[in-house]
This record gives sequence, C-alpha cells and structure tokens, in this order.
Amino acid sequence: MAGLARLAVVLSKSRYAYLGPEGTFTEAAARCLPDARTLLPFPSVPEAMQAVRSGEVDGAVVPLENSVEGSVNATLDELIRGEPLMIAREVLLPVEFALLARPGTELSAVERVVTHPVAEAQCRQWLSTRLPKAKVYLTASTAAAAAMVANGQEGADGAYDAAISAAVAADHYRLDTLAKGIGDTSDAMTRFVLVTRPGPPPAPTRADKTSLVAFIRDDHPGALLEILEQFATRGVNLTRIESRPTGNGIGKYCFAVDCEGHVADARVGEALMGLHRTCADVRFLGSYPRADGVAPTLSYGTSNETFTSAADWLAALRGITPES
Repeated sequence: MAGLARLAVVLSKSRYAYLGPEGTFTEAAARCLPDARTLLPFPSVPEAMQAVRSGEVDGAVVPLENSVEGSVNATLDELIRGEPLMIAREVLLPVEFALLARPGTELSAVERVVTHPVAEAQCRQWLSTRLPKAKVYLTASTAAAAAMVANGQEGADGAYDAAISAAVAADHYRLDTLAKGIGDTSDAMTRFVLVTRPGPPPAPTRADKTSLVAFIRDDHPGALLEILEQFATRGVNLTRIESRPTGNGIGKYCFAVDCEGHVADARVGEALMGLHRTCADVRFLGSYPRADGVAPTLSYGTSNETFTSAADWLAALRGITPES
C-alpha cells in the first residue's frame, strides 16, 4: 500500500516539467495526467529531467519511444547515465498531425509549409496528394513551426502559409486547423513516461510493466543470452530490449529492458536477482501500470503461488520448518 500511496501523492501534485516548447505532443501527453494544472516547458529532455532531480518540479513528462521512429535516445541515455530517476507512469499518445494556418487561410492558398523533419517524413504522402505544389521547409520542432506561422515569419521565399504540428498547438498560437489526421501512418503512437525521484514503486495492478538497465560484466560469447535466460526461464515476457553505449569507451554497451509484470511478482523479482548475480550492475527504472491495461498471460509454473509452493518444497527438503 505504501507504493500506491506514493503514486497517489506524485499524481496529486500539479507541477510537471515537459519537453517544450508549448504546443508539442509532449504537452498533450502531460495533459493526460491527473491534476496536471501546472505544466512547465523545458527546451530539452536533459533539462526537464534535471528539474526533477533538483526538486524544482515533482515529475517530468518526456518521450521514450515512437512506433515509427523507435526509441528517443536523449531520454534513454538520461535514464541510463544520469543521476537515478524512476518511471512512475506511462502515457500512450496517438501521433496525429494537423495542418495549421492563420485565420482566414484557405487550403488552396497554401504554398509554403513549415514543420519538423520527422513530421514531414510522416506526412509526405498526404502533402504530395493534397498540396503537390507546396514547398516544405524544416525547423526545430512542430511547435516552433506553428509559432512561425502565427508570427508571420518569412523564409527564403516569403511568409510561411501553414505548419504541420500537433493539434494542441492551434489553441496556443491561435491558428485555424485546415486538416486533421494528415499523417501517412494512421496507427502511429508515441510512448511518454512520467519520471520522478527514486522511491518505492506503486503497488501492482496485475497489468504492469517493469523497466531496467542491465550492464554486462564483460564482453564474452553468450553475454546477451545470459540476460535473456533470466527472463525466459521464469516466464517473463520482454516488450522491449535494445543496446545503448555506456559512454565508457568503444564497445561498452548496456541493455535497456522493458518486461511484463511488477517487481513484486515472484517471477520478475527472481529474474532481477538473476541479473544481479550475473551482471556488473542493474539499474532499476521502476514498475508501473501499463497504459494499455493489458495483463500478461502467465504460462504454467510462473504464478506467485507456484513460486511459493516451490520455495516451501525446497525448504522441506532442507529440513526447514515454519517453527524452526
């Protein structure tokens, strides 16, 4: 219950940092959190996460992975190398791009579009079909693109007519929405996480996820297999695993892992103990409710009850009784 109480306290606080500027998908994700009344934009992932470490904010919402582009290395590297933080919650947000313009602009009049390179890549087909003659210009973020259009900022060929951005940017910059859902991949999704200072994880919900980083002891044949076996032999399903450089020299890598289950689950706890025995270090990044609410399917022999039964059986073989 202590972990659940901690999560309630964290989520009841309203001071959250997020990767800015205003009008980004990250702000939209932060607004999905309960009682998110005060949101503070920060110019980078490291700065947002450092604000948590310093106590300036209670938590930070940052992107972790995208279904099209993959992991967000800036976030992952901060979790791996920076002063420890923990994931308290995750948010899955559909990536829906919108075409925004100054009030009174008609779609047929759009000749110059500005956006972020990733947004341009994900809306290329729509642009070629609906605005085949429009020129596309690139900038630092989709929110910055919206601000450029709102301010009437000019590029090499004149003022930008429209921006491809998150729909939430229309409210911030007082722009009209000319088109919604213009991405070429209809099921694109970004996973955001709320990171907080370290503490006990929230209580298990039966639909949880655990994140960690495993540092191999030395480079040898089967090093990755040894990590995978800790999960496989205990029936723990991995939802993500990838290697990242540790920053301590060429060829020095660690493995960032997400798995189904909670650290309080016997199968997950034993897997972590196995990693602790075999790895140079294990950084626990938290156990938290899955955003999709999907509970894992447990194979035979991997429930908490079967682990308890096995432990009792071994104790009996050793001649250990509850009275002793």
